[in-house]
Amino acid sequence: MSVITQCFIRLWLICGLLFFGTAVFAASHCEPDGVQASGAIYRICLPDPADYNNRLIIWAHGFQNANEPVGIPEDQLQARGHSIQEFVNGLGFGFATTSFSKTGLAVRQGMDDILDLVRIYSAAQGAPEKIYLIGASEGGLITALLIEQHPSIFAGGLAACAPLGDFVFQVNYIGDARATFDYFFPGLIPDQNDPFHPSPDLIAGWDNLYSTQIRPFLLAPENRRQLKLWGRVAKLPYDPANALSTREETAKDVLHYAVINLNDAAATLGGFPFGNLQRRYFGSDNDSDLNSRVPRIGADPAAIAEMQAHYTTSGQLEVPLITLHSTRDSLVPYQHEKLYIRKTKDSGDFRRRHVNVKTSGYGHCQFSEGEVLFAVALLGTYTGEASIIDNITPNNLEPSLRREFRKLGRLNNLRIRLTEGRLRIRLPGGIQF
Repeated sequence: MSVITQCFIRLWLICGLLFFGTAVFAASHCEPDGVQASGAIYRICLPDPADYNNRLIIWAHGFQNANEPVGIPEDQLQARGHSIQEFVNGLGFGFATTSFSKTGLAVRQGMDDILDLVRIYSAAQGAPEKIYLIGASEGGLITALLIEQHPSIFAGGLAACAPLGDFVFQVNYIGDARATFDYFFPGLIPDQNDPFHPSPDLIAGWDNLYSTQIRPFLLAPENRRQLKLWGRVAKLPYDPANALSTREETAKDVLHYAVINLNDAAATLGGFPFGNLQRRYFGSDNDSDLNSRVPRIGADPAAIAEMQAHYTTSGQLEVPLITLHSTRDSLVPYQHEKLYIRKTKDSGDFRRRHVNVKTSGYGHCQFSEGEVLFAVALLGTYTGEASIIDNITPNNLEPSLRREFRKLGRLNNLRIRLTEGRLRIRLPGGIQF
């Protein structure tokens, strides 16, 4: 099961305990999966009619590798013997999700399929009073774009660990890591002198190659300095308290995407999206040698135009968007949040409709239960969703969660008050919820 979904399922478990004082939830009834006009597979699940609050939560799943078949990623829905839909329905919400019509890079397809899913749900169940969208990683970018572009449909959203600051920046992060890897570790990846167009054989055998050859090589004592230098040049996050293992984990994450999914990204975007012809790299023992020997390639202008037109957020919001991101995310750098905050400051929506929950952990979409619950509490507070704010109260939170809420408040410059029977938030400038 993906790391992305573990944290959200833990969230539903916490919320279930808050609502009911027990891990036993109300009934959940899933209709047979259906097929959308695009070919995507969708799923709708509902609580008993008496328990339905006429609100809908849509889950936008995380990235699926391009070599996987189209299908709802069941590993992103299950944990602890339960599924996300059980917890969502147990809180009184309707639940819906879609596979998207393709795997690999599927931002535009995911957006279209979610809008179509809203129509399907409304036709079958009646239009819900409110629709909330929650997504992680690629699903988080889809969430942000839909919240910006369709405020008449969605009442609010939560985007976690998402490349929402600048998609070109995200592509360059992966591309720079792949290009510089070959300088520090020449020949370790058998790419026939073309690191940017992995062969079908390399893609098919990548997982075995990494685990049996590349990982042991990177971790060998004589190669650890090169691993450190590569990470410095490519600006790869790691945890200083566990430097060696987290440097290797970051290597695994970025190389996996670069090898398995780069060809699909180029095909989807209508051209090769990464270019480093003019890039200067710094941080090695000999930057002149590095820059003279690093593999170079030019980006296709059509791919750049496509990313800027359809994969780039505006920062203009009419409904609340909460973003959740670790400062040491290994695959989607926290820099995305800084870029998005700049956009929402320019639009006047920062703090009023957009709040970023910054966390200090390491890893892609790695959050504690308290961090996820804090973000959801902010979503409930900003949207006025009684089903959330009436139940996340000081009396319902364990002391450890109350302490974590206050810690997160300090880290994010939010004044958190857990008094008077509910969560209260004061923002800089006197804005209060």
